[in-house]
Amino acid sequence: MEGPVGQKEKKQEFTLVAVSDLASSSSESQSKPVVARFSDDSGLAELRFYKESESATAINVDLRTAQIFKLSSVQSVCLTEGSDSTEEKTSYSRGVTVQFRNEEESRAFHCAFKQWKEEVLEGKPLPNGTIAATKSKFDDKIEASSAKMYFHYYGQLLHQQNMLQDYVRTGTYYAAVIENRADFVGRVVVDVGAGSGILSLFAAQAGAKHVYAVEASEMAEYARKLIVGNPSLGQRITVIKGKVEEVELPEKADILISEPMGTLLVNERMLESYVIARDRFLVPGGKMFPSVGRIHMAPFSDEYLFIEIANKALFWQQQNYYGVDLTPLYGSAFQGYFSQPVVDAFDPRLLVASPTYHVLDFTKSKEEDLYEIEIPLRFTASVGARVHGLACWFDVLFNGSTVQRWLTTAPGAPTTHWYQLRCVLTQPIYVMAGQEITGQLRMVAHNAQSYTLYLTLMAKMWGPGAEQGGIIQASSCKLDLKEPYYRMSQPQAYPLAQDQQSHPLINTQDIQIQSQDFEEAELMQHPSPNSGAQMNSMVENN
Repeated sequence: MEGPVGQKEKKQEFTLVAVSDLASSSSESQSKPVVARFSDDSGLAELRFYKESESATAINVDLRTAQIFKLSSVQSVCLTEGSDSTEEKTSYSRGVTVQFRNEEESRAFHCAFKQWKEEVLEGKPLPNGTIAATKSKFDDKIEASSAKMYFHYYGQLLHQQNMLQDYVRTGTYYAAVIENRADFVGRVVVDVGAGSGILSLFAAQAGAKHVYAVEASEMAEYARKLIVGNPSLGQRITVIKGKVEEVELPEKADILISEPMGTLLVNERMLESYVIARDRFLVPGGKMFPSVGRIHMAPFSDEYLFIEIANKALFWQQQNYYGVDLTPLYGSAFQGYFSQPVVDAFDPRLLVASPTYHVLDFTKSKEEDLYEIEIPLRFTASVGARVHGLACWFDVLFNGSTVQRWLTTAPGAPTTHWYQLRCVLTQPIYVMAGQEITGQLRMVAHNAQSYTLYLTLMAKMWGPGAEQGGIIQASSCKLDLKEPYYRMSQPQAYPLAQDQQSHPLINTQDIQIQSQDFEEAELMQHPSPNSGAQMNSMVENN
């Protein structure tokens, strides 16, 4: 068999055990090899079945209307439509039964068949690999307009550059692969959502036997150029343009590598594609880089941020805007601004309790497990403060045989292009040091490739008489992860008390923040009557 279809290649041949026309009672003898030949010698791709030296008796298959179906692991039937020249152009079906020598050759033939068929339909050569003709699960659950914008975004080099220049991200991936060469040497690797192909090149550097770089966007063409430009590595990398839900690969993978993480880990819903790729391509017991993800959460207090968001809606409190009263829309505008999760890098001293985390095991999670994620929340306040919402970040584990390495987006750690995320309540709650804060974060996937977030935080009222009544203060909000507020200005300065040491970086292994790291002096006190005006001025100046 010749190699995959390329721009310079004009044919592809397979040796078969036997072929037989369903319209005939006889089959081709096994005494002479039977050849299946794909070619485009005439400028139009075609498939012919014939015995060697007997091409005159070939069976021709029209790839424009042909379909192929597996009857068993080594036998398939190819159906096509045609016209009987002796009658009035009447359409009829023709079938050819194909017998392969083994299952591997059967799988390779099916890949080639679909690839050549797509070439006929599109009128141009396809990249390596093939795409299934049927509608995939991706298409069923994702809105077409969202998918179009998503693949358009990641098909541009400037956005790939943004990710490549995240040296925490790229450097951690490089170290995780190279430090675990023993996992890659001589192994087959699938790069899920390969983008520019950088992770495929890392895997090749680590000694992978072959890497299949699967990328659905137009970035696949750039990846091919980059890989061709690195021939010592590129000869072991095949770029396949298509979705992992649809493409077929000629062999199983020993390792999956991917960067499927979005904001709050789950945004863009690529984790589902990562899990689907695991089920479709990975051998039992194969490795995944990364293998585990954790979403970390902690309540925070940030008066500056709360006022900044609330002030955005003040425009709609004008009662005489060119003679128009805008106040009927103030409530909707206020809720709209608070429905945006805030993406920025914040000072970890704003956290008012030690964080908790929720684990997603990519090696075991089912795709359906990611449709709706419910996380119970329970914290113990370290200080007395107004809680303005829930701060979130994530990390992922590369569980290599030689070295285990974490990639973290924690506050206080070197900033990544994911930053951190905060869900801000429209109504803050008050807590005292040692008081318990409970609630729930519920994330529901939607067809715009993101999630709707439902957050509730609760705490008992404090003050004279509150214990007798057991009164609960609760605050909830609904946010759309698809529409965040990117707050990329530098975080506000929170000056240290004279006797206070600088806050250490968060440990990426256990992510624990000690209560002694928080002092009431460094947190916002309840605002004085004129503090609102002062803060409004600060926000405007920024």
